[in-house]
Amino acid sequence: MTNPFRGCGTALITPFTPEGTLDEPAFRRLLELQFEQGMDFLVPCGTTGETPTLERAEHLRLIELAVVAARVARKPVLGGAGGNNTAHVVALARELESRGVDGILTVAPYYNKPTQEGLYQHFAAIAAAVKLPVVLYNVPGRTSSNIEPSTVLRLAQIPNIVAVKEASGNLAQIGAILAAAPRDFDVLSGDDALTLAILALGGQGLISVASNPAPAAIAALVAAARAGDFAKARELHFRYLPLMEALFVESSPAPAKCLMAQMGLCNEILRLPLVSVRPSTRDRLAAVRRDLSL
Repeated sequence: MTNPFRGCGTALITPFTPEGTLDEPAFRRLLELQFEQGMDFLVPCGTTGETPTLERAEHLRLIELAVVAARVARKPVLGGAGGNNTAHVVALARELESRGVDGILTVAPYYNKPTQEGLYQHFAAIAAAVKLPVVLYNVPGRTSSNIEPSTVLRLAQIPNIVAVKEASGNLAQIGAILAAAPRDFDVLSGDDALTLAILALGGQGLISVASNPAPAAIAALVAAARAGDFAKARELHFRYLPLMEALFVESSPAPAKCLMAQMGLCNEILRLPLVSVRPSTRDRLAAVRRDLSL
């Protein structure tokens, strides 16, 4: 099974109303903006979408809205289905499949700290439950579970596990996967600031947070690197690096929502335990917005 999620995809935020409910009009506007500005695919209900605080009905509603918009744009949707209860994740992945997503993004279980064998069995169970392409998500800084290269390569032998979103920050680890992975298995960057390096090593794309407020620029960076135009890619990387860094000075997606509220794209509302950013971060984001004319 080939990976349909190459290029640049956005790990979408979830907008909320002042009352704390889903802001569906704002979410629809974000979907339209992403496709208008050249995004290759979208990732609703990943962890950037605050999925640990979403009710199941809310999760499914966001997926439905994304699928409808993507069908119009003729672009694929990689739906997030992750957690630390394998049975629950399997059930959710099946529900997303029934609602028309084109693939499943599933994060390593957090808090449990499974062994490598536990990680393998967890992801294998999810892959066996659906007929869709599955993309692994490795972000040990948030989960405390690192999917080691040997485990990724073992999982790559499962036909519908087609890629890994790598946000370990460990270029040696990422290089080891790229060096030994089957030709039909891809590495996608899960860290905006390391995307250029990962694509230079042979990665096939990015699942981005920075493309929430700056979709056209981040999509152009990825497209340039994939086309071998590293001069243009470097130019865009250095120009937008302050944005990439500012979006992670506090727990994501709080900085992204702050910036996007300044841009008039959504309310700056998060669900506890996430809270709004500090005044110093707010000022930094406003300066980045001015410098980049966002």
